[in-house]
Amino acid sequence: MMLARHYNQGAIRIRDIAYEEELPEKFLELILLELKNARIVESVRGAKGGYQLRRAPSEIHLSEIIRLIDGPLAPFGDADQLRVLIDRDAEHRALYQVFLDVRDAAAKILENTSLADIVRNQRSAKLVKGQRKKKGVEPGVLPMVVPSKN
Repeated sequence: MMLARHYNQGAIRIRDIAYEEELPEKFLELILLELKNARIVESVRGAKGGYQLRRAPSEIHLSEIIRLIDGPLAPFGDADQLRVLIDRDAEHRALYQVFLDVRDAAAKILENTSLADIVRNQRSAKLVKGQRKKKGVEPGVLPMVVPSKN
């Protein structure tokens, strides 16, 4: 997210990204290498070297990053696998259809959420949090509602 927050401000060193995002440097290096190979980020050599986004944050969607790093968007497998199961396994068809519906809903959200959206929402959340502190209001805990079984 740091690369999106600092888009068009030059390259950022791995050490600085790791510190701000609270990630181990070696772990971050692996992620950045995958992102570089996918042409999402680029590395810059030299004294002011580091990494930066190749495209605007508004053009990079969460679905692209998640598919690159983790594979399918849902823990139930990819959509094609689920469709095959729906066609072949009549006994469990309804369950697989639910899994496909969950996968499709997650995909729709992730495909329509860009890094710019996340950065914008983070800034809004910080503003709201700052206003709560000024007013002395602590965020409350919402009660969990358990539907009754009739």
